[in-house]
Amino acid sequence: MAISLSAPRTTELKPRIVVFGVGGAGGNAVNNMIEAGLEGVEFVVANTDAQQLQFAKTDRRIQLGVQITQGLGAGAHPEVGMSAAEESFPEIGEHLDGAHMVFITAGMGGGTGTGAAPIIAKCARERGILTVGVVTKPFHFEGRHRMRLADSGIQELQRYVDTLIVIPNQNLFRVANERTTFAEAFGMADQVLHSGVRSITDLMVLPGLINLDFADVRTVMTEMGKAMMGTGEGAGEDRALMAAQNAIANPLLDEVSLKGAKAVLVNVTGGMDMTLLEVDEAANAISDQVDPEANIIFGAAFDPSLEGVIRVSVVATGMDGASIAQIEPKPVSRNTTTQPLIADTARAPAPQPEPARPTARYEAARPVERPSSAFAPEPMPAPEPEIVMSAPQEQEAELYYDEPSVAEEPRMAAPASRTVTRIVDPMVDDGAAEEPLFPENNYYEERRPQKQGGGFFSMFGGGRQRYEQQASSAPQPQARSAQSARPQLQPIEAPQADDGEDLEIPSFLRRLAN
Repeated sequence: MAISLSAPRTTELKPRIVVFGVGGAGGNAVNNMIEAGLEGVEFVVANTDAQQLQFAKTDRRIQLGVQITQGLGAGAHPEVGMSAAEESFPEIGEHLDGAHMVFITAGMGGGTGTGAAPIIAKCARERGILTVGVVTKPFHFEGRHRMRLADSGIQELQRYVDTLIVIPNQNLFRVANERTTFAEAFGMADQVLHSGVRSITDLMVLPGLINLDFADVRTVMTEMGKAMMGTGEGAGEDRALMAAQNAIANPLLDEVSLKGAKAVLVNVTGGMDMTLLEVDEAANAISDQVDPEANIIFGAAFDPSLEGVIRVSVVATGMDGASIAQIEPKPVSRNTTTQPLIADTARAPAPQPEPARPTARYEAARPVERPSSAFAPEPMPAPEPEIVMSAPQEQEAELYYDEPSVAEEPRMAAPASRTVTRIVDPMVDDGAAEEPLFPENNYYEERRPQKQGGGFFSMFGGGRQRYEQQASSAPQPQARSAQSARPQLQPIEAPQADDGEDLEIPSFLRRLAN
């Protein structure tokens, strides 16, 4: 029986960290990190543009959507980038197999990064890999349409990542000056990703007095939503405090703060000259900015290359959890207040204009017809209770319509009675004025023809007939005008005949005179 004298094989167990650059912006970030000499991670680049993919400085490359895009790019259409990533889903899974942590970096607003990054994050999430997204938002001068695409892509990516870091490109103007070149400005944005990844790798590569392992990183970053990664360095006096402040105050990150963080990972790295007091100052400067109930994991490591310099790395997560708890009740209260208002406004106009208007029309028509036929104020109280039963808003309109109708009716009735009295009064005055005139004129006129032999007809009332003809001829136009206005003028003509009969006395006296 053979005896094996060889040493047992030992497998090196260390976390495998993959940095996945998606699209043009992600590929440039990976190239900058490779040039900076970042070690302990694997770099993978995925793009739909075959020409841009050739400039990658890593051998792990994925051509997304060969059948869909044919290597020509996504054309700033996120749905094309998403379809291309789904086509290359098996190849993406091969590069993610065996990984413990994945950094997905992309530029939001384009076609490949916006559409393919969520698919890659979904593939990593299905394999149980701790996923961290580091994305950039476009400049303001790139337009609102591109900004809306970026926001929608960030929302979709946040569904599949454990922690998300957003870097608005517009914040580059905070650190850039007139002499800062365009390439240097984007290098500053890539430095955020570089410092974040380095803060994680330093925990597992560099030896330290207070060691932090990958399990601590997973505890801080799993299912924590938005996060903040910062690294600051300081030299000279108060270098520890200066490094901590620089790590916290990162002007490139999206508007986030340590005050709402649920978990914070702090790593202080320095040379062999780093003192205990400096470590205490750096740790207290960060813990004072965090909620006392937050989960703070602290570590310290040594780097011989950092003589005279102290580096502080901070990974704070769960900021959106506290902010959501504060913001959620506000929109909920607004929605609850707006919903009943919308319901009330929807209910109020529906019954008011539709049933109230036709009722107002019919009610307004009825009182106008009743008083016109009767000329009596009795129908006035009848429409009033009907108006009260109707909508209160329509009462003013109905009263407004009823008032002119009521005002017109007394006007029509009053002038009618007044005109009748006025018409009667002038006729009486005219009759009184004409009575002395006609007898005088008729007296002389009839006296003359009677001398000519007309007295016989005067004995039988011939003079009366002439006088009646003259009297009837004079007031007839007034009587007709009165009849056209009001039929009550007809009984006025009867006393005129009686007045004519009283005029027989002068004719009788004339015969006695003859």
